[in-house]
Amino acid sequence: MMANNTNKSIYLIPVMLCFFCMGFVDLVGIASNYVKEDLGLSDSVANIFPSLVFFWFLIFSVPTGMLMNKIGRKNTVLLSLIVTVVSLLIPLFGNSFTVMLIAFSLLGIGNALMQTSINPLAMLIIGDKNLASTLTFGQFVKAIASFLAPYLAMWGATQVIPSFGYDWRVLFMVYFVVGLLSTALLWATPIQEELPTGKSSSFVDCLRLLSKPIVLLSFLAIMCHVGIDVGTNTTAPKLLMERVGMTLNEAAFATSLYFIFRTIGALTGSFFLRVMKTRWFFIISVVLMAASMILMFSGQSKMVLYIAIALVGYGNSNIFSMAFSEALLSVPDKQNEVSGLMIMGLFGGTVFPLIMGFMSDAMGQAGAVAVMAVGVIYLFTYIKQVKN
Repeated sequence: MMANNTNKSIYLIPVMLCFFCMGFVDLVGIASNYVKEDLGLSDSVANIFPSLVFFWFLIFSVPTGMLMNKIGRKNTVLLSLIVTVVSLLIPLFGNSFTVMLIAFSLLGIGNALMQTSINPLAMLIIGDKNLASTLTFGQFVKAIASFLAPYLAMWGATQVIPSFGYDWRVLFMVYFVVGLLSTALLWATPIQEELPTGKSSSFVDCLRLLSKPIVLLSFLAIMCHVGIDVGTNTTAPKLLMERVGMTLNEAAFATSLYFIFRTIGALTGSFFLRVMKTRWFFIISVVLMAASMILMFSGQSKMVLYIAIALVGYGNSNIFSMAFSEALLSVPDKQNEVSGLMIMGLFGGTVFPLIMGFMSDAMGQAGAVAVMAVGVIYLFTYIKQVKN
């Protein structure tokens, strides 16, 4: 399958803007902290919001892979953008518990559709060559939206906005406008693709691919990556509030710091993955994450915690693209289905925060860090699966 164009890189522009929209899902970390403060919730209840967002990856990812076989990758991405735009519109009308549950549910559904279809769409344009580095650059673009979210929330929470009055929820309005622009640009971009011929894969056929060791182990690696990602996103501000005594608006910088280093990691990773062996870069990434867990568990000063957050941000920035590309290239004739399975692994963003919420209620934020450390330990075992 090939894009119908002479300069395929031009077609990557709207696709990369879609990667930016994919980053909207990461606003759930800082948003859940503001909702917790607004509604007076406990950690375990507040963590329902990020868990709910990523719960939908379990339900929709594999069906989305099957849907791509019927309507195409571009149309599936367009559908995901429409659902995402609606999810961003809803909080502008209120911030009650029910309203936020509905908004975060739709955000999760839209992101499940998008993450399943956007990587195969990018591969349709650029082909197999340099897939990991291209997906890593997409993660760099995604990370820009991720680290902007806390700044937008802080700006809205601390500035008077007479025209709108949406406080921290102004970030939903900004991303709503960007989502509309992305939808229009991708819709206007002519991308030709050939739909698969022959018998379509069933849900059971897709799940059967998990019998392939590399697919199953990559699925678990992505679960751990996302669990650590969402876990750090929500726990980093709480660590600073618990151990340094910061307010939420002051501690919100920790989320931005994490995504700043994820952005730097994704940008530099797209270069390193072209000039060095993927396995060595994977090892370096996991070692940095392990060092971060040690510092987060024991650190008591602002500087030590900032270093820990920066290390896990950089280390975790390229895990997804490396594990995803290993799985996608292992079954070249079932890429849509494998993509659905890998994105289903984002369900780790549900499992980890739920357990972390109960652990932090029981023993403070050190308990939440211990849960993330289990994910890092698994990633060490995955190293031998990275081929080159």
